Amino acid sequence: MTQQGVRWTADQVLALAPDAASRKAGSKLGAAGPWSEAGSSDEGTVWGLCKGSGSKPYQTVIDIADASGPAYKCSCPSRKFPCKHALGLLLLWAGGAGAVPPAQRPPDWAEEWIKGRRQRADEKRTAGASGSSTASADPEAARRRAERRAMRVTAGATELEQRLADLLRGGLAGAEQAGYGMWEETAARMVDAQAPGLAARVRELGAIPASGPGWPVRLLEDCALLHLLDQGWLRRERLPGALGDTVRSRIGLPASADGPPIRDRWLVLAQYDTADTKLTTRRIWLHGSESGRTALLLSYGAAGRAPELALPVGLALEAEVSAYPGAGQLRAALGEQFAPPAPATLRPPGVTTTEATARYGEALRDDPWLDAVPVTLDRVVPTPDGDAWQLADADTDSALPLTPAARARPGFWRLVALSGGAPVKVFGECGHRGFTPLTAWSEGQGEAVQLC
Repeated sequence: MTQQGVRWTADQVLALAPDAASRKAGSKLGAAGPWSEAGSSDEGTVWGLCKGSGSKPYQTVIDIADASGPAYKCSCPSRKFPCKHALGLLLLWAGGAGAVPPAQRPPDWAEEWIKGRRQRADEKRTAGASGSSTASADPEAARRRAERRAMRVTAGATELEQRLADLLRGGLAGAEQAGYGMWEETAARMVDAQAPGLAARVRELGAIPASGPGWPVRLLEDCALLHLLDQGWLRRERLPGALGDTVRSRIGLPASADGPPIRDRWLVLAQYDTADTKLTTRRIWLHGSESGRTALLLSYGAAGRAPELALPVGLALEAEVSAYPGAGQLRAALGEQFAPPAPATLRPPGVTTTEATARYGEALRDDPWLDAVPVTLDRVVPTPDGDAWQLADADTDSALPLTPAARARPGFWRLVALSGGAPVKVFGECGHRGFTPLTAWSEGQGEAVQLC
């Protein structure tokens, strides 16, 4: 694997930052001034010494060729990953070979970490393969565990059905008077039933009452979808296999990526994080340049910590991905990687706004609980629509409204500025609330602009 001659952009580097403060601090260290003994190797590693407030400089080393995205090691006390020194070194490296010249071998302190990390990665893969064999050695025990959990989920779903019936019998106005505590207690019961998917949807219901005009309609709609999911589980034996897998996934039962590996050159379309009090979830959308498939990688980190998997937008990697089971499911697992991620000029094919909404409608037949589908819109223009905004087709009279959440993001104005009234290509998520733009390209040969 060779990394020399392949440089990331500053935006791709800064997309790795765990927060705005890290982006600002890392940008200040992206110049040659504080760095010494910086170098890079053909194997995809970058290292350097950064002058700090103490007498001893910080030792920073980065493995860019890691299969799950860049890996970092720095002697600074920061608990953020990547720290500002790693971001600064990557920015320095992205600026050209002059500041971070190629070297035959890294210094001892960097080489020790690189070898140790790659050795541990090999051991982990070996242990994973061994663990899979061990897990399948006692299928009867696994079957009994699955049956016990299914019984608990069934008891939880039955209880939830009764609670939904009580809510509707008493009237939706009672939901506003009861407050959020009622919903949290119900969600806790679903956690006890080992149905985290049901618990998450119950918590979403709790946020709807008194959320603004029309909340009773929204609450009734979401109650209906939750009821449908409950009934899907309670009657799962009657469902087609793929739809049954989707119900199990929505309930929150674990599954393995058992689809056949698909080798392709995968373009990183978007990467963004969502967080709650317990977990940070990272979503990475990929587009296969040869297969034309779209795949979703999910990675998780404890609250306040970024997940390990990091693939900046605009890079492409030759790798295998395997799909998870379920009708219409796009989630996949990243498998063997054959080359490190590198900048690419690839762009996904686009559709019209009318075709985008039709695609979402078709996807709902396979997964009625689907909030949105990934779509690339071709030749659209951000246009104000009263107090709201929409993406209007440049060549037709159709348009898609932007979601309220999209309009509240700083990236929205980057999209407006990139367009300047001219058509752009936009990748995002299209659903019943509208369209959420995540990445955009101008009609020229410009690089991908991250909007999330």
